[in-house]
Amino acid sequence: MGYGPTSKMLVNLVDGCVQAKNVAPGSAMWTLDENRTVQTTAVDVAAVKARAAVDVVTDHMTFTVSPDLLLSTEGGWVRAADALGTLVAWTHARKLCRERPTITPGYEFGYFVGATCADGTVYKNYVSLIVNDEGFASRYAAALTACTGLSVRLEAVTRPSGYLKRELPGFRVRVVSSYLSDAVRHYVGGDAHHMRQGFPRVVLRDIATFEGFLDGYIDGDGHRSKHWNGRVIASANVPFLAELAPILGARFTPSTKGASQLCVSDRWQSRGTFTPEHHPLDPPERSWVQVKEVRPRPALGAKPFTFYSYRLAPYPTFLVNGHLVREAR
Repeated sequence: MGYGPTSKMLVNLVDGCVQAKNVAPGSAMWTLDENRTVQTTAVDVAAVKARAAVDVVTDHMTFTVSPDLLLSTEGGWVRAADALGTLVAWTHARKLCRERPTITPGYEFGYFVGATCADGTVYKNYVSLIVNDEGFASRYAAALTACTGLSVRLEAVTRPSGYLKRELPGFRVRVVSSYLSDAVRHYVGGDAHHMRQGFPRVVLRDIATFEGFLDGYIDGDGHRSKHWNGRVIASANVPFLAELAPILGARFTPSTKGASQLCVSDRWQSRGTFTPEHHPLDPPERSWVQVKEVRPRPALGAKPFTFYSYRLAPYPTFLVNGHLVREAR
């Protein structure tokens, strides 16, 4: 076995963070497989003593490990002693134990994404929709549950009207899920603000998903035309509409005053402008943090460091407080 973290460093078990010395054979540990968090198991644990360690300083913490422990970087596996300036694979340790709902594509998924883009609010750990129309809120709640399996309920609320200078009745749908909020932010390019969000190309998986998106988005930011067979979308987010228009085979001219409009013909599919695209439904759980400093740390006095090594299956990697590592073989 190679060398791993020192005895007091925190490693990420499925049951929570523990010091490296407290990992036992059979312990389930978190790791990363590409962008996904997955589980692996400690088949064997061993302690190794040595007199040299390094402190690795990243954007999030400092951890002490063997100089030979391998860190997962954008350029491949690199010894901890040689990792200065590299970007290391990392996942937020506090999010490891969260629920990960299975997101199912289809009409309901598209409706949920479209309505959220139009009228929803995406916070750090929850997604909500507050509207005046009870029917719209009910459709949103049903779609959200159908595509995620998450339980939601419709709540009667009041909301201030700046125009009328009084409170108006409304309806709220709210689901607490940092995983879902991360997913929606990923779909729209990272910033879910209505004026800065990008068009969510994840809804182009198939025609049913895209039709759901159109219905949800138009329920929030559109209306049926009284003069021709189609619907009209109104939004001040010009780049969003500009990316949507060619998918519909529609012409789009941004307005110089106020919100712009995009016409959606009932016969848009006959134009043959829709091309399916495959995009992952789950949000990436891997990000990258920079190694800002690597400090040699010799043992003081006669007492050496104790490093803990793990033989793991099915994945040979594990997390040191969210940082992806593996031992040299």
